[in-house]
Amino acid sequence: MSESSVETLSVALFSEMFMADQLARNRLSKALPKGMELSHFSVLNHLARVNEEKSPAQLAKAFHVTRGAMTNTLSKLEWAGHVHIRPDWDDARRKFVSISPSGRSARDVALLAITPIIANMVTKIGPEKVRNVLPVLREMRQLFSDLE
Repeated sequence: MSESSVETLSVALFSEMFMADQLARNRLSKALPKGMELSHFSVLNHLARVNEEKSPAQLAKAFHVTRGAMTNTLSKLEWAGHVHIRPDWDDARRKFVSISPSGRSARDVALLAITPIIANMVTKIGPEKVRNVLPVLREMRQLFSDLE
């Protein structure tokens, strides 16, 4: 494949990925419960899946955002009662975040709202096509992650 063909393919791939990302975020954001942002859902979903406390720095790293951005998200989640933030008993400068029962409930409600949208996409595209593209997307994610 010529260098210009690879560049054309690269531009087409990333154009489609960015547009699909933008459209998916827009659609899913509209389906989330009132007041919940996609970043809020993502953090609640992560905390529910790992089922252990995380520091704000660990969460910022996991989501590839600044500590300031994560602090802002966590402040909103704490205000809503969806997370508990406690000091590290060994080092008062550090904090730990855990999901609250209210946060689990909010995450579950949000998941119920967005799952049909995602499932509909998988059905329309076809489960076999989705299975085939997942390894490629995972490899791309890993390559980008390795760059950081």
